[in-house]
Amino acid sequence: MVLSVSLFYVNLPNATTWFCFSFLLAGALFFKFTRVLSVRNWDIITLFLLAPGLLILQEAHAGSDPGQANPGLTLKAGTVNLTLLWYGYLWLLCGSAYFLFRSFLDLTLVRRPALGPNLNMGGLAWLGLALFVCLSVVAARGPVAAAATVGKPSVVVKEVQTQSEKVVKQGPAGQNISESDMAFLVKCTTAMICHLAIVLGLVFIGWRHFQDVLSGMAMATCYLLLPYTAYLVDQVHHVLPTAFLVWAVAAYRLPALSGLLLGLAIGTGYFPALLFPAWLSFYWRRGAGRFAGAVLLALAICFLYVAFIMWLDGDLVRRIQETLAQSDWQPWKTTVITEGFWTDMRWAWAYRLPVFIAYLALVATTLFWPRPKNLAHLLALSVAVILGIQFWYADRGGVYVLWYLPFLLLLVFRPNLSDREPAAIVPEKDWLTRWRLALGRFSSRLLRLPEPTVHVR
Repeated sequence: MVLSVSLFYVNLPNATTWFCFSFLLAGALFFKFTRVLSVRNWDIITLFLLAPGLLILQEAHAGSDPGQANPGLTLKAGTVNLTLLWYGYLWLLCGSAYFLFRSFLDLTLVRRPALGPNLNMGGLAWLGLALFVCLSVVAARGPVAAAATVGKPSVVVKEVQTQSEKVVKQGPAGQNISESDMAFLVKCTTAMICHLAIVLGLVFIGWRHFQDVLSGMAMATCYLLLPYTAYLVDQVHHVLPTAFLVWAVAAYRLPALSGLLLGLAIGTGYFPALLFPAWLSFYWRRGAGRFAGAVLLALAICFLYVAFIMWLDGDLVRRIQETLAQSDWQPWKTTVITEGFWTDMRWAWAYRLPVFIAYLALVATTLFWPRPKNLAHLLALSVAVILGIQFWYADRGGVYVLWYLPFLLLLVFRPNLSDREPAAIVPEKDWLTRWRLALGRFSSRLLRLPEPTVHVR
């Protein structure tokens, strides 16, 4: 009996152990030892650049307890080491600045040699499945300390989680579960579904758009292997918008579907709205109208759904006022920042406002430059736009790695994509054009008045 217990008693590694072993394993899987001085090798190493900053933040919150069993970024209530906290966010912002530079540099890189992983398809699939199971265990076990939400979820995410809890509670299995356990179960399940959607999206993009399914499996395995995924594994609002964005890239040949997915991402996360100019320019004269219309349709669906739910609860006006009053997205407002590089600095707006103006100039530039855009340009600009938010967003700016991590992996593993552009709209073969013509013919027949009867004398 003692032997059987000891065989199945497994302790999860702490955050530092996860970081070290994932770094070594990533080197064994993706580092090309035959081409040491290559951009791919440098990218594999620098993908772990932000991990020390997250470890410093964890240490700042955990106090003097370095032996936490859970690799997640647990925010322990109590005393916080403000000095370590400041250095942690400084590290994250410096690492984000490097990735911002790397995304701009990628706009100039055209030739990309084919560098496959050091493991075959079956091995990568098996390792990816094992990592996904491990992450599911990490999410299900939960943190040892009292965990907190990293950042502020959007109103849509909150309502989705609330309605999901109600649905599960009404089921036969939800009668004997407490409210806290119910919320934890729904949160972890939703987060793992989002991670699975991102993994499948990366594999699909590698297969269809990179024309190399092994590259797609490599990106998916690397996503599950990187410590950022484990640190923030149960943060739904970090991965739900990203899951929609990944599949928007996967569906880039269909402007309407891609716009619908981007609109859902905006409705669940706000920040994808800043990608709209770059994506609209990507589809210019190749389906830009239907792309923009699909974005607006998805946004209308999200907002009407949430407004209807809050109206039924009698909470609509208050929630609208709270959303408009949030200063995290409004750098011109003076506020005491909850946590971040400028914690308790009331003059932080003096830094945030100029950076925000420069950032808006960058977003506006993506509407015109470069032109025409291919898929490589779109990926690099998407990384740059999302990374730029980290430098002026008030609440924990720099921590939101999962917002852009899949795009960063697409940027690292991509081949030459100079010929990947939206397909031209051919009216004779376009489904929307055929539907519009059919609707016009039906309307004309429906509204056609009967001809007067001719009387013969």
